[in-house]
Amino acid sequence: MSSSLPPQKPDVTLSLSLRPTSSGGLKPEEGDVKLIQLLLTCASHASSGNLHHADACLRQISRLASINGDSMQRLAVRFASALAVRLVKRWPGLYKSLNINGAASASCDIVRAREIFERTFPCIEFAYAVINRVLFQAMSREHVIHVIDLGSGNPKLWVAFIRGLHELSDEFDHGPPHLKITCIGKDKEAQERLRAVLVKEAEVLSMPFQFNPVMVDIRDLKMDMLKIEPGEALALISILSLHVLLAEDDRVESHFGLSKNDQIKDTKRLNEFLEMVKSMSPKVVLLVEQESNHNSNRLVDRFVEGLHYYSAIFDSIDVAFGGFSRKDRTTLEEMFGKEIENIVSCEGMEREERHERFRQWAVRFGKVGIRPIRLWSENMDEALKVVEDYGPSGFKVISEKGSLMICWHDRPIYAVSSWNCFRFLANNDG
Repeated sequence: MSSSLPPQKPDVTLSLSLRPTSSGGLKPEEGDVKLIQLLLTCASHASSGNLHHADACLRQISRLASINGDSMQRLAVRFASALAVRLVKRWPGLYKSLNINGAASASCDIVRAREIFERTFPCIEFAYAVINRVLFQAMSREHVIHVIDLGSGNPKLWVAFIRGLHELSDEFDHGPPHLKITCIGKDKEAQERLRAVLVKEAEVLSMPFQFNPVMVDIRDLKMDMLKIEPGEALALISILSLHVLLAEDDRVESHFGLSKNDQIKDTKRLNEFLEMVKSMSPKVVLLVEQESNHNSNRLVDRFVEGLHYYSAIFDSIDVAFGGFSRKDRTTLEEMFGKEIENIVSCEGMEREERHERFRQWAVRFGKVGIRPIRLWSENMDEALKVVEDYGPSGFKVISEKGSLMICWHDRPIYAVSSWNCFRFLANNDG
């Protein structure tokens, strides 16, 4: 499907000749191209406020798209729905009366969707393997290790880290280190479940352990909440969490056309957060983010980028599920549909899915003096094995400008990067 998409910076007045089949319909690949054309045209009308033309496009899309169709048809459903929500938001009373937010949230089980994604795809497990490897390299000689998890709260990551530290304990002159994990998150039940799992694991392995839950949103995090003590070797881990700090009350250009040169604007909240991180002097900061740019103020830019990015995601879903487990597939696609809805229908502080590419994060981190540590793929055997052992072909890993990126074919979809405020891994530093 992704091969049907126009170039990354397309002329949105694209005109394509569609040859009808003998039955009077469209060939499957022609139907996909027609859907892309209609979606781009509809986005143009939605951006310029031409509601009647946008409505006409949506009617045509509804005849070609299907929640049970091929990957392009299913993706079109998500983008069309997001455009419809954007249009309805022009009438706040109508939007609130329809209770769109509540209904959509109820139909999307995010927790289950994340479990399905982690179980079915190698992306997150790959990130976990990279994180563990880098943490072991950074902390191998430390007496007290304090890891701050900025929102993942996943027992699988930290159980593996605890076991890995225990296996390495013979290399510590002072015995196993004291490990403290601080987890940021507002879900009290999830925090309690994580505490129970990790405390039990540490007790079984006789490892000194402390769990520090911080019941706040990352946007409200203050340094004194983290209970950082002198002498601790500090690490921060952000897995698909940091981009929400890019949200701001920005103004949107309402016209639809070719974009100006992309500029990386300062964002006060993220700058303050990164300054706080730098003041902690962590040995390592590990960042996992979507490798795409959905942070343009212009709807057309992020709409086209979103089509390219999520077409790769939905293509990989097709291969992973192979026509089976339709319920799980739909649950997973509803999660991505919520991301698409936020990218397309929301503006200002409400728009939180502001994904940026690694090179953009490098500029933001660099401005406060946080530098990347090069991740060499040949030193990441366990992480690479995660991808190699994955059943369906299509995923691969590339090393690009200091990060490791997992790709669907040639399209990077997630980037894992490592950062610090001073050089401590000379052999890995780029």
